[in-house]
Formats: sequence, structure tokens, C-alpha cells
Amino acid sequence: MTAHEEHAERFTLLRPLLFTIAYEILGSATESDDVLQDSYLRWAEVDLVTVRDTKAYLAQLVTRQALNTLRASTRRREDYVGPWLPEPLLLDEHDAAADVVLAEAVSMAMLVVLETLTPDERAVFVLHEVFGFSHDEIASTVGKSANAVRQMAYRAREHVQSRRRRMKPVDYATSARIAEQFMATAATGDIEQLLSMLAPDAIWTADSGGKAPAVRRPVVGAKKVAALIVAFLRKGPERVPDLRFETVNCNNAPAVVVYDGDERLGVFLIEVVDAKITNFYAMANPEKLAGLARPRTIRR
Repeated sequence: MTAHEEHAERFTLLRPLLFTIAYEILGSATESDDVLQDSYLRWAEVDLVTVRDTKAYLAQLVTRQALNTLRASTRRREDYVGPWLPEPLLLDEHDAAADVVLAEAVSMAMLVVLETLTPDERAVFVLHEVFGFSHDEIASTVGKSANAVRQMAYRAREHVQSRRRRMKPVDYATSARIAEQFMATAATGDIEQLLSMLAPDAIWTADSGGKAPAVRRPVVGAKKVAALIVAFLRKGPERVPDLRFETVNCNNAPAVVVYDGDERLGVFLIEVVDAKITNFYAMANPEKLAGLARPRTIRR
């Protein structure tokens, strides 16, 4: 085996893990692909004789590149029009379901909470809590002392736990059944039945970046959310004659992709907690829909 082939083989074997690390830090499948491509180019120049632990080395390399990207994108988000949501991640239906920690880690609710951390805090939390790297291993990655990383990990964990909303292990099958029932009911326009399926404080949050029609402020309250969805389903075919829907798995939650013929217009994820729908995360920004072109494999 040539050195080039060995580089490729080692990287390919760990690619699902490396992609997941990048996505957890960035909240963007598109940017994660770019990070992995850049990381591979750097990896290809490394003398493998000097690498004692390929997984640790590549995880460190990808994390550093992801942090650079995150710091740059954080500045861009300050000028973003309307709410900013992580980019949805299309999964094979059961890809994350067997790993409870991973299923929660890639959930849209968790990614939204991770957005409230600083870049370093986010990387430390992800590497320690999700992927099990030690404080010493993380220290060399983020350029901090092990003690500083330990304190950062504690702060990040406290911050995340205080903002997580009754997040329990995700049961995709149950969520998908409730989402399917909700959409079927919404098509009939039965508001009262819809209200029985929604949490009282249900929220619709739409991310368009000002590049597509969307509600620019979160819609809060079951009645308002139900009315919004019923109106969309009623008026949608008038505005988009070839309107159609497809249910997929995004971030280990049921998601409805909206099409105009073959053109993808948007997607909304449906979050279910305690058998009630609590959140709709809608993405209409065309730049955030590219990741829906193919399912991804994620690993811990």
C-alpha cells in the first residue's frame, strides 16, 4: 500500500466520526464537508510514522479547522436577516436511533442550545460530552490548559442543562407517527384536533435569511401555530400548483420537505416532547437546503 492509499484509507474509515464532530461544532453539513476536504489535504501531507493515534490526530485536526470556520461564520451571523437555525441534516431513518447520546446530540433542539455557547465552549462540550475525549486531549486541540478546559467543560455543561427543555431520548418512530397524524389532520383544517396534538406553548421558527418568503419572527402559541400551518396548506396549492411534500428523517426527527415539482422550496422539522409537538424548525434559505440532497452517516 502506498502512503497516499494509507492516508486515504485511514481518513475514509473515520470519515463518519469526523463529519459528525464538524457538524456538531458548526451546525452546517455544507461547511462540515468543506472542513473535511481541507482537513484531508492537510492530513495527506502528514508523515504517518509520526502519528501514534490516528483517531485523536484527525479529530484534533478537524476540530481546529471547524473552530476557524465557526469563528468566521459567527461574525457573519450578526448581520443575518431573521432567526438563524442550524442546517438540517438528512439521515438514514435509523442511523442515530440506536445511539441515544448521538440521537440527542444531533437533535435540532440541542444544536440550537449549542449556538448559545462560545466557539471554544462548544468544541469542548462536544468533544467531551458527546465523543468522550479527555480534558487533556481537548486541551491541546483548543490551545488551553487541561484545568482551563475542565472549567470550560463544567460551565458549558451547566449552561446546556439549564437551557435544555425536558429533552428525553428521542423515539423517532413515535415522533414520526405523531407528525404524520398531525399533517393529515392539518390537511382537513380541523383546528381543534390540531390543538390537542400541540403543546400550549408550541413555536414555529422559520429561517430564510431574507432569501425566501417566510415569517421573520417566531410564532408562539398552539392556536397561532395551528392557524399558520392550516393557512399554508390551504393557500399553498394556489400559489404553487405543483406543491408536494415528502417526509424524511432530519436530525433524528420527522421532517417535511416542501417541493414545487422537483424544486426543493424548504423543510420543517417537527420536535415532539411528551407526545406533544413543541417546535417546528423551518428552513427556507436555499443555501441551507443543499445538505438535503443525500443522506449522511454519523458516528461517535
